[in-house]
Amino acid sequence: MKKPAGNVSLKNVFKTIIWPRRKFVFIGLVLIVISRLSGLVLPYASKYLVDEVIPSNNFDLLKWLILAVTIAVTLQAVTSYGLTQILSVEAQNLIAKLRTQVQAHIIRLPIRFFDNAKTGELVSRVMTDVEGVRNLVGTGLAQMVGGILTSVISLVLLIYISPKMTLYVLVPVIIFGVISLKAFGKIRPIFRERGKINAEVTGRLTETLGGIRVIKGFNAEKQETAIFEAGVHRLFLNVKSSLTATSVVTSSATFLLGLASAGIMGIGGYMIMEDQLTFGDFLAFTLLLGFMIAPILQMSNIGSQLTEAFAGLDRTEELMNLPLEADPINRTISLENIQGKVVFQDVHFGYEPGNEVIKGITFQAAPGSVTALVGSSGSGKTTISGLLASFLVPTEGLVTIDGQDLSKVALDSFRSQLGVVLQDDFLFEGTIRENIRFPRPDASEEAFQDAVSSAYVNQFTDQFEKGLDTIIGERGVKLSGGQRQRLAIARAILADPRILILDEATSNLDAESENYIQSSLKRLMKGRTTFVIAHRLSTIRQADQILVIEKGKIVERGKHEELIASQGRYFDLYTFQARI
Repeated sequence: MKKPAGNVSLKNVFKTIIWPRRKFVFIGLVLIVISRLSGLVLPYASKYLVDEVIPSNNFDLLKWLILAVTIAVTLQAVTSYGLTQILSVEAQNLIAKLRTQVQAHIIRLPIRFFDNAKTGELVSRVMTDVEGVRNLVGTGLAQMVGGILTSVISLVLLIYISPKMTLYVLVPVIIFGVISLKAFGKIRPIFRERGKINAEVTGRLTETLGGIRVIKGFNAEKQETAIFEAGVHRLFLNVKSSLTATSVVTSSATFLLGLASAGIMGIGGYMIMEDQLTFGDFLAFTLLLGFMIAPILQMSNIGSQLTEAFAGLDRTEELMNLPLEADPINRTISLENIQGKVVFQDVHFGYEPGNEVIKGITFQAAPGSVTALVGSSGSGKTTISGLLASFLVPTEGLVTIDGQDLSKVALDSFRSQLGVVLQDDFLFEGTIRENIRFPRPDASEEAFQDAVSSAYVNQFTDQFEKGLDTIIGERGVKLSGGQRQRLAIARAILADPRILILDEATSNLDAESENYIQSSLKRLMKGRTTFVIAHRLSTIRQADQILVIEKGKIVERGKHEELIASQGRYFDLYTFQARI
């Protein structure tokens, strides 16, 4: 397994983010150079105005100075607009692409990753962590480079006007630079931790809103508010820490550079009185000093933004380094047309080392047969279906499809021929039509209507004003449990799979609906290798084989009549339900 990255290096960021967009960055840098050079026109125009134009009443030179300043201001406005349009738009484009890449990576991670992750936390990592890159490609980086350029040019001009005053200015600037470097080194881990806390708080909030009926049903609003408040307070403390660090930078800048300005006032005033410096030179020096200091102050803010960007990229890189479920190195076998022979050979599996849930399961399912898995809750039935669907990989033993090791089979070639109907099957916010068409959006209308009628969906949709185009709400909240189940079955019928897994597929149906669905399920299962997990044993009497699972082992196997006759565990389960 690839080790998650701790810190994203500047070299890596330059190679993967900045260099591929070098054309945009180069244009941005050219525009910022033009903008900054235009800004330097005003200080020198002020010098000529004070030293030459006003003393000599030179109106012609005054006109030229006004024209030069006007052109310079116009250039600054145009380049500023162009900079925003080019770099800011490209930065947002980059954010969109990164979000897509992270989302595409996350949904291809193994199921076990999602078992240990909060949905809201993952949403935060997709939407928030990549936001900071706008400062790497957008105006932030260009402004930093432009600020450095402006400061360097201003410094050269300051030295030209007065080396003595410039030397005095450089001392506090160097001290400020040292303080900034140390502060930003401490801020980056704080920003990284902020992303983590923000994701946790978002995750809990998502869970709270998703389970609002449970919360209200147990009068637990205060409890959830307290939990959210604690998370928000942690976030506040983190922000407080970063603000403290950044305020040290800005406050030291204000103090040190303020001292420099006060010193310049004294030194400059003395030199003017001693005729060592003209008033125009002093004015130009003061304005240029502002041009040198302003970018430095601005860079402290930009430095904070860049630090936040790197912290977000650290977390994104950590996520992108997680190995994908597809595993193209080991999963190289492609199944074109599955016949449906499934074999479990001494399969063991545990979610945690040393704690096996499945212990030596061995059975065979012929193509087109129906295999039922029954047993107590927590016996391992759903884990077996997870192994069959390749959501899980055996820690020992072998699962084969048509003689091929499932752990070596390319997942897309297998799952494109797999259908799953779960007890609490997930429905997407949207219309009934969209949910049924989900596995095959391009299916013909004839196939779609066949699936609708086969699952008896039209029996209740005909009562809706918009029929199949009715919006069902998040997770199908506007439908009853039985209606949601019929939608899930219709979806599986439309998918036309070769291997079918029904996990409590009729558990949410009333007696009338179940009778309808049982007939449609028989049609769905015909010619397909089907695995049925059921607590209601009356639904599996016609199965080709019934496997009784207890504590991760097969304790009985056979057909319904055989197992009843043997009066073992299956007999106990069946007669107990019959009495109920």
